Amino acid sequence: YVSEADEAVRLPGVAPADTYLRADLVIEAALRTGAQAVHPGYGFLSENAAFAAACVESGLVFVGPSVAAIEAMGSKIRAKELMAAAGVPVLPSITVPSSSEPGAGAAVLDEAAERIGFPILVKASFGGGGRGMRIVRVPSELADAIAAAQREAAAAFGNGTVFLERYVESPRHVEVQIFGDSHGTVVHLFERECSIQRRHQKIIEESPSPAVDDDLRDAICSAATRAAKAIGYVNAGTVEFVLEPDGRFWFLEVNTRLQVEHPVTELVTGLDLVRLQLAVAQGEPLPAEVIEASIHGHAVEARLYAEDVAAGFLPTSGPVHRLRVPDELGLRVDGGYVDGSVVTTRYDAMLAKVIAWAPTRAEAARRLAAGLARAEIHGVVTNRDLLVRVLRHPEFLAGHTDTGFLERHDVAALAAPLADAEAEILHGAAAAGAVVERERASSSPLPPGIPISWRNVGTADQPVTLLAGDRPLTFREFSTSAVDSRREVATKVHLVGDWAYVDSSLGSSAFRIEPRFPEPEVAVAHGSLLAPLPGTVVSVLVSQGDHVTAGQPLVALEAMKMEHTIRAPHDGVVAEVRVAVGDQVEPDAVLLVVDDAG
Repeated sequence: YVSEADEAVRLPGVAPADTYLRADLVIEAALRTGAQAVHPGYGFLSENAAFAAACVESGLVFVGPSVAAIEAMGSKIRAKELMAAAGVPVLPSITVPSSSEPGAGAAVLDEAAERIGFPILVKASFGGGGRGMRIVRVPSELADAIAAAQREAAAAFGNGTVFLERYVESPRHVEVQIFGDSHGTVVHLFERECSIQRRHQKIIEESPSPAVDDDLRDAICSAATRAAKAIGYVNAGTVEFVLEPDGRFWFLEVNTRLQVEHPVTELVTGLDLVRLQLAVAQGEPLPAEVIEASIHGHAVEARLYAEDVAAGFLPTSGPVHRLRVPDELGLRVDGGYVDGSVVTTRYDAMLAKVIAWAPTRAEAARRLAAGLARAEIHGVVTNRDLLVRVLRHPEFLAGHTDTGFLERHDVAALAAPLADAEAEILHGAAAAGAVVERERASSSPLPPGIPISWRNVGTADQPVTLLAGDRPLTFREFSTSAVDSRREVATKVHLVGDWAYVDSSLGSSAFRIEPRFPEPEVAVAHGSLLAPLPGTVVSVLVSQGDHVTAGQPLVALEAMKMEHTIRAPHDGVVAEVRVAVGDQVEPDAVLLVVDDAG
């Protein structure tokens, strides 16, 4: 995005709090470059009323709703009160006093049990994206969940206020795109379904929803329009609901900004929502094509994340050696990374949004799955294989989706590599051949008959060993015995340092190229708890000599604006604590050592 800008202004710092959460720096940059307006995107300060007010006070147009509307919806607690008054169905909830600490708040616990019942959702009042949210099923876990949600919300949004709400088990997540202008017109642009989620964050969205018929569409879109009119809404926004199997729907929140998933609405309506945002910000009325919009075909979006699904959807970081999605009719890619980009732990881990449109839902899902399957994604581990398998899953294709989809199915099976064992062997053979060719090309010319890299073994084949995960695959330079000679598959091999990436119609494989003379490994002390991902230590809950029990929280890491808790694997005694709050840690760094109880 910087390379496409006419001008770029550097915001010094490496963390969001030093950069995109600094309203003063953003406004200073806008004024310095002579900008007339600020488009806040869909993260950071996009729903911050103080930022919108500061833009107006500085003579800048804020491309979004009024400060009053943002303030009204910025607090989810206040938003629920306003929606109830407007006749929009809301779930029962209570606000948590800001002074609540672990071990305190008995009154909150009693009120929660009486008014809401379990399970309960602990939810940040400010912000979104699944951050500052915890599901609590038993009273004994509520105090710790509140404290963790408060810390996470404060770190992500600068405000740690949370509230408790009745948790609806595995509903559909359906939202309505709204749009208003400064002339009093407010319309809806139909619904999107965003039920395929992990950690309360959407990963697959679509429009229209397969669960919404004409009558339900009228009801839920009318409720969304009432919500927008109740706060005098101007510009683009989204009213989010949970939809139960019996057709009842409940207000969740109003996102006073453009949504990540807005492309699916654009593709089924033919409207450019960002262009409309700019037009409305200039005082123009909504044009006829918006007021008379209709749905054409079906669109599905997948969020491609840098994350290790098998490890519990942990964010990953590192270089992106290649990121190429097929340029095909009906496929759209909104990307934030290119070849050579580096994914850090400081910001959101989404690499790109890949969106498909087709006349029917089934065709759109097939088109999107095929495009993702053929994409070349080298470097960081991603959720690509999971996305493809979900899009091809019979239950998804039948439209039976809800927020419990990934809990109901075996995530390990869904995230399994698209390339099966046979494909892995074929890919390995192609990679081994490329490794040998690279060695030949880089070696100095030698007299005929002298083998590459060796001087005293005659003309014996030289083995190439590749690691597929933890499994070694050994190929000999001139041998094809491990490969079915009756099957030939066109492959693309990309060598980067000691990694080999292979793509074909069978899927993709990544191999680590084993050195012929590996360095001895450094031993790790028994009982060491290692960092599962790079991040910042935000809390250390034990000290050396403490007795701990299996499952007890020991250390919390923050990465990609999410908090990850490291728990005791067994009963024991803390022998060493090697980190402190504020430390930056890399993957596999030793955090602490827990000796077995004895």
